[in-house]
Amino acid sequence: MPSLKSFRFTEPIVTERLILRPFEERDLDDLFEIESRSEVTRFLYWEPRTRYEVVEALASRIGSTEMANDGDRLNFAVTRRPDGPVIGDLTLIRHRGNDQHVEIGYVFHPDAHGRGLATEAARVLVDLAFDHLDAHRVSAALDARNAPSAALLERLGLRREAHLVRNEWVKGEWTDELIYAVLAEEWAASRLGAG
Repeated sequence: MPSLKSFRFTEPIVTERLILRPFEERDLDDLFEIESRSEVTRFLYWEPRTRYEVVEALASRIGSTEMANDGDRLNFAVTRRPDGPVIGDLTLIRHRGNDQHVEIGYVFHPDAHGRGLATEAARVLVDLAFDHLDAHRVSAALDARNAPSAALLERLGLRREAHLVRNEWVKGEWTDELIYAVLAEEWAASRLGAG
């Protein structure tokens, strides 16, 4: 029976412009700068966070460096090279291991928008899911009103598989949800075509 592999995230991942690394206590101010903004949380499940709420969120992220069981999460702090402030927060979520399904998520500071940085970082998540976790499928779910996020997923090569109409009650209203996904063989073919 197929299954996801386990993975422990300890060493930074370096891209052309970014460093993806485990969260650290020193990231509190940077994370607060991101998560306390209403324009950041507009399409998320939570309202802008207080400093105390960010302290709790950071503690959770610091501890999420291993993916071995269903429901486990990996969180990555994203900084610009060589070692700038945290500009983004990436998440990998392990769904049912026997289905080899991994979900990605991302949140970036508005000052980082429009430069391709989120796309560059999210590409690392998809590569990691397929190359190190042996995923069969990578998906992302988002509020249907979040057009920039949908465009990012389409740039990555994920396809829109579903538009779920008024399926979630979020912040006092029914919201639509989009589901995007890509299979391992599709991702491999797209990398061959790009190379």
